[in-house]
Amino acid sequence: MGILSSYQLRLARKRWRIRAFRKRRELKPVADRTGAIRSGDLLLFSTLRNEKVRMPYFLRYYRDLGIDHFLFVDNDSEDGSREYLAAQPDVSVWTTRASYKRARFGVDWLNWLQMRYGHGHWSLVVDSDEFFVYPFCDTRPLRALTDWLDASSIKSFSAMLLDMYPKGPFGEHAYREGTDPFETAQWFDSGNYTMSKNRKFGNLWIQGGPRARTFFTDAPERAPALNKIPLVKWHRDYAYVSSTHMLLPRGLNLVYDEWGGEKASGCLLHAKFLDTFAHKAAEEMARKQHYANSHEYRAYQEGLAASPDFWCKWSEKYINWRQLEILGLMSKGNWA
Repeated sequence: MGILSSYQLRLARKRWRIRAFRKRRELKPVADRTGAIRSGDLLLFSTLRNEKVRMPYFLRYYRDLGIDHFLFVDNDSEDGSREYLAAQPDVSVWTTRASYKRARFGVDWLNWLQMRYGHGHWSLVVDSDEFFVYPFCDTRPLRALTDWLDASSIKSFSAMLLDMYPKGPFGEHAYREGTDPFETAQWFDSGNYTMSKNRKFGNLWIQGGPRARTFFTDAPERAPALNKIPLVKWHRDYAYVSSTHMLLPRGLNLVYDEWGGEKASGCLLHAKFLDTFAHKAAEEMARKQHYANSHEYRAYQEGLAASPDFWCKWSEKYINWRQLEILGLMSKGNWA
């Protein structure tokens, strides 16, 4: 990368950080327990709206992994999400009625909270329907992974978003609050993915899976990106650029090996396609707060009207992380 390009990216990072600093005024604390955060604590950051049905299992899952403190931005929920989270002893919550779209789909809000509270901590940024799996996650806590990353001088860790889905017509199986969503959404696409490199930011760009083949059949290039870098040893000078798809400085995006080896990576099991999603898609279409005039949610709403069955003859039933490694969807690299 040339000197001019590097300078332009430094200016862009400064601009995103200034923007996040300004957006802090949109956040009102509901329950601020950040004084309890200790040096070395593992932190989770997330933005949500009307996700109370997911929260009991979400919190239990990440507590079991080893998250010490949760920091949420509630975007004007109406279903009790904010009140539920505020009652949790290891959770800090801010609320806002401001535009999700004008906050760059929540990125500005979380960039600010990470600047303020994440400096020096391993920070995991996920949505309420994303569940992080990594090599040896069935036997080793998240701190074992971050300790190894520290010892290896690795500051960022990637995870491919893996869309999970049930077998049978959409909506046939009801999700119950507090239960494991993957008791219902047990299947995923073992292939059907494309990959390219973003020359400007250096990150990989991955698309495909059930969303591409079901909702974007005629325009697969418009399918959602599946590449994410959710786990970072945060520094106040860092900034996410687009969701957790890429961040600055640019070197944090180099989470893959171009010279024949494999860097360790994980997956985010994506529990989007529960029976609750039809209502969510209709709500988000009405709000018009998503990217490109909500074209993604328009495709969902139109496609779900036919009660599609995502399952196909190439679907794989999820077993564990080792299965994902065998399929090449994640890697333990040289972490033994």
